[in-house]
Amino acid sequence: MGVVKKVGIIGCGTMGAGITQAVLEAGYVVKVREVEQSLLDKGLKEVRKGLERAVEKGTFSNVKKEETLAKFSGTLSMEDLKDSDLIIEAVFEEIQVKKELFKNIDRIAPKETIFASNTSTLSITEMAAATTRPERVVGLHFFNPVYVMPLVEVIRTIATHSEVLETVVNFAKSLGKVPILAKDSPGFIVNLLLTPYLIDAIHAVANGVASIQDIDTGMKLGCGHPIGPLMVADIIGLDVLVRGAHTMFEGHKDKRFAPPPLLVQMVRMGHIGKKAGKGFYDWSDPRNPVPQTLKF
Repeated sequence: MGVVKKVGIIGCGTMGAGITQAVLEAGYVVKVREVEQSLLDKGLKEVRKGLERAVEKGTFSNVKKEETLAKFSGTLSMEDLKDSDLIIEAVFEEIQVKKELFKNIDRIAPKETIFASNTSTLSITEMAAATTRPERVVGLHFFNPVYVMPLVEVIRTIATHSEVLETVVNFAKSLGKVPILAKDSPGFIVNLLLTPYLIDAIHAVANGVASIQDIDTGMKLGCGHPIGPLMVADIIGLDVLVRGAHTMFEGHKDKRFAPPPLLVQMVRMGHIGKKAGKGFYDWSDPRNPVPQTLKF
C-alpha cells in the first residue's frame, strides 16, 4: 500500500479550499494550484480563515495553526505539484476541462502519483483514459461544506488498482471522513439517489401540488430531513443541479434524471439559488431565506 505525505490540490474555490483545510488539519504537506493570482490569493485567504475559525472553536491551537501553515503553499505552476503523492482536482465541473488537466499533470508527475477527481457526477473512467496511468486514477468526492460533512465517496473504475483504492480509502479516513465505495456510474451513490428526489420536488412546484414552503416543511417534518429539497437545491446551486442532471440523464437514459423545464428556465434567468441571492428562496438575508412566489 502506498503512503501519502504530500498532497497537491488543483483549484481553490469553495470545494478546493474546503478540501485543502481538511487535508492540512490532518497534518499533510499541501500545495494548491490556481490559474490566476487573484483566484489563488482568494483561495489561500479562505483556507487561512478556516483555520482561524478552528482556533476560535478550540479544535485547533494557535501553535498548531502556525505549524500547519508552514506546510502550506500556493502556486500558479502545474510543475510545482510534481512531487505530490496524491493530486486532487477540484476545478469546474466540465469533463473536457478535467481530461485536459489530467493529461497535463500526467506528463509531469511521477508514475507512482495517484490522481483523484472531486467530481460529483462526471465519468472517472473518461478522465482516467486520458492518462497513461488509468490504474492510478480514482474519484474522491467530498461534500459541501467540507469541514462539516463527514462523507467522502471513493469511486473506482474497472482499471483502478486495489492498492490505490486502499491507499485513498485510508487517506480519507485520516482526514476524519467516512469513505464509502462506489463503482464509476453517473451520480455514484448520493447524487444517483438525491437528484430524482430534488427533481420530483421541482415537478411538484411546477404542477401546483403545493407551495415551496409546504413541500419543504412536509419533507422536514414528515421524513425527518433537516432541510427540504427545494432549499437543498438552492444551496447546491440550480446551475450545478441542472448540469449534474443532464450528465446523469445522458449516462442512464432514464427520464427520472431529465431536468424539469422550470429548473432550466430558472437557470437561464440567473435564479440559481443561494449564491445568486435568488432561487426557490430569496436569500437577501442568508440567515432567513424567504420562499419565493413563482409566477407561471
